Amino acid sequence: MMKIFLSIKYHADHSNREFIESILTAFESCGHSATCIVRDVEHWGEIQFDAAELMRRTFAAIDASDWVVVDLTEKGVGVGIEAGYAHANQIPIVTIARRGADVSTTLQGISRTVFYYDDGKDLEQLFSQLSF
Repeated sequence: MMKIFLSIKYHADHSNREFIESILTAFESCGHSATCIVRDVEHWGEIQFDAAELMRRTFAAIDASDWVVVDLTEKGVGVGIEAGYAHANQIPIVTIARRGADVSTTLQGISRTVFYYDDGKDLEQLFSQLSF
């Protein structure tokens, strides 16, 4: 079992909660444990932290992970910070994105691999094939 940190842009109104949960469920159904800040630290907005505390908790969660999976379907500054932190700390990165998304060459350069998917249903099959 691998500990996976999911880095993904999430919306303040949680409009992409169902999608985020589908990714986390796909990891967990493959026998991995998964951490995502919005779900596991902020509890979908029930708990709020100032920026410094949120980043401290985020970096601690990344440090406790075996892998970071970055979903770059939607770009976000926080996602870039998390990917850069993982890379600087030699934590391997896998990038995933919906087919057609623009994955930057810099993220491609620090990722072990990049996988494109058509919808969330593809992810469980994808994660079962990855050798984390």
